[in-house]
Amino acid sequence: MAEKKKAKKSPARHATGMKKAAASKPRAAKARTPKATAAKAPAAAKPRAAKKHEAALGGTRGALKLGALRPAAGSWPKRQRIGRGHGSGMVKTGGEGGKGQTVRSGGGKGRTFEGGQTPWARRLPHRRGYSQKARDIGHFRSRFAVVNLHRLAAWDPKIEVSPESLRERGLLKSTLDGVKILGGTQSGKSIPQGLRFRDVAFSQSAREALAASGAQLGLAEAQET
Repeated sequence: MAEKKKAKKSPARHATGMKKAAASKPRAAKARTPKATAAKAPAAAKPRAAKKHEAALGGTRGALKLGALRPAAGSWPKRQRIGRGHGSGMVKTGGEGGKGQTVRSGGGKGRTFEGGQTPWARRLPHRRGYSQKARDIGHFRSRFAVVNLHRLAAWDPKIEVSPESLRERGLLKSTLDGVKILGGTQSGKSIPQGLRFRDVAFSQSAREALAASGAQLGLAEAQET
């Protein structure tokens, strides 16, 4: 019998066989030593303006793209449409405001203004308790026709001194709102004794002089001067 010759293995096929055998064996797990890692500082929160700017640049910081450009927030306000009817709220002056009285600072109308008509405070009737003494003299204050004491030097004590008798004898032209006796005197003229007065007011000096001469002042004694 012919002897069978054993085929010799080539060195290349021997190397590949060793690699497959090595791959089939389980590898021992390498013990990993913990590496010393530096403590990371917490990331600072980005301000709101930086976030908006980053979003405008396309979401990535530093990557500028023409298609991602956006105007700054608030730089383009919404346009107000004029002349679109009453529902828009921009009718009449169309956002321009008024002219004249409504534009001047510090001007305008008071709280009691009624469109130019007579206000209610002037329409009210002037009833009891409403004083007019603070208003002009010619219309509201009382005006007296005055007579000085020295003009009564020749008066007859039998005749009562009253606004009517004084006017009849030419001592007064008009009684106005009343008659008042003043304390004016002149040298050589004295007051008659026992004069009687009615509906006449007196000044303080005239009252004292007439009381000293025995005059009867009547109801006028209670009047204030």
